[in-house]
Amino acid sequence: MKAGRTLVVACLLFAWQVAQVQAASAGGSPPPDHAVLGYDISWPQCGSDLPEPKGFAVIGVNGGRPNTTNPCLAAQLTWAARFSGPAKRTPVALYVNTANPGAAAHWWPRSNAYRGANVRNPYGECHGTDTAACAYMYGYAMAYDDVNHRGVTDAAHHIWWLDVETGNSWSPDRAANAADLEGMTAYLQSIGAEVGIYSTTYQFREIAGTVGPGSNLNKLNSWIAGATSRASARAYCSSPPLTSGGTVALTQFTAGRFDYDYPCLPIPSKPPATPPKPRHPPDPPKALDRPDPPRAPSFMRFY
Repeated sequence: MKAGRTLVVACLLFAWQVAQVQAASAGGSPPPDHAVLGYDISWPQCGSDLPEPKGFAVIGVNGGRPNTTNPCLAAQLTWAARFSGPAKRTPVALYVNTANPGAAAHWWPRSNAYRGANVRNPYGECHGTDTAACAYMYGYAMAYDDVNHRGVTDAAHHIWWLDVETGNSWSPDRAANAADLEGMTAYLQSIGAEVGIYSTTYQFREIAGTVGPGSNLNKLNSWIAGATSRASARAYCSSPPLTSGGTVALTQFTAGRFDYDYPCLPIPSKPPATPPKPRHPPDPPKALDRPDPPRAPSFMRFY
């Protein structure tokens, strides 16, 4: 994915061993340049010839915005299964679009209930206004629908990347935007799925500001966009993570018609173990420590 156009994003690499993650966090060297690259594939590639499988793939679930479906999702998941999936012992990764359009959206929550369940909301009660509480519910609902209504099977065994880009619609309230992403993360983690963030440092800061240690975004792995070549993608592995407690797991560059993904950590040999699926997300922290967000630019769009 990139700012200004809706390309998809890709990656899967989360069940890394703790020792490897700690080494990378401590400034360990990036992998040698014979690392096998992955691809980002989504709706812009519908109807086009796809490359021969070599490494791994990340498939876009949406059609460029939240609350939409990639019309080629089933076919692209089948393509990805040729070199990812249980038979290959590497999990197929997914990415989903994110946004916080506010109460002017086509659908906006009016309570803390969704699909017949009452959601535990760390921001209090949603009353249908442009608040962090309602943004949290909007994100929760979008993730719920991505898991249950887009045609994804065995959702808990996929890695889910949240695509955070200024090209989608966001509130000028960065704390509310962070709450939206926290709601998505809470639902995905409640089913036992791994979650990460795809963005550039600039875009993530413009949208969500700096998240505090109480946020469930704080320790998510990062997929860093913006590299222009294989060499610069490898160098981006040494970039700071998007949240202070995370690790840079993947970087991205574009060549020709495709996005390529450079693994900064070893690809897992098998999908991560999945805990039993709870009915509701776990209790949120009593308070999310986040400094007052800087003022956002006024050009952010709504739909």
